[in-house]
Amino acid sequence: MSQAPTFKLYWRAPLLTGLLLTCSTLAMAQWQWVDSTGRKVFSDTPPPASIPDKSILKKPGSGMAPPAVTTEPTATAAATAAPAAPQIPARDAELEAKKKQAEQAEEARKKAEAERVAKARADNCERARKAKITMDSGVRLATTNAKGEREIMDDKAKAAETQRMEAIIRSECGPLPKQ
Repeated sequence: MSQAPTFKLYWRAPLLTGLLLTCSTLAMAQWQWVDSTGRKVFSDTPPPASIPDKSILKKPGSGMAPPAVTTEPTATAAATAAPAAPQIPARDAELEAKKKQAEQAEEARKKAEAERVAKARADNCERARKAKITMDSGVRLATTNAKGEREIMDDKAKAAETQRMEAIIRSECGPLPKQ
């Protein structure tokens, strides 16, 4: 009777070993497919839904060998490759158009700012010249003080105001300073 249990142990060990080897090969299941750009993809997860069944080369457990890849483009490969090729340059063209548009907008903004500054300078120059002419005319000039009372300008105040107008004329009537 002691021989019967030993015999059962010997045939169970190889069976268990075979079962473990089979399970381990299933655990290393691999998917293989060709993506939309024509590259082979190897993964342990299934391909995305956008991949057609004809592009799946190998499924786990199916034992399918990958089909031979021909170097001639098929009609379907040409059809899928043709739309993909123009999209990349189209994106670049869109990007270039947006970049050009942004540069033009920046140029327009700078031009408008330069025109605004030039107009303000011309206005300041004209006002300063008119004020200088008035100062040099010899007419009595009156100013308003902090209390709101009128005061006649004396020669010292007139000289200071004339110097201020000359400085404004020098800065505003000449060419724009370099920035």
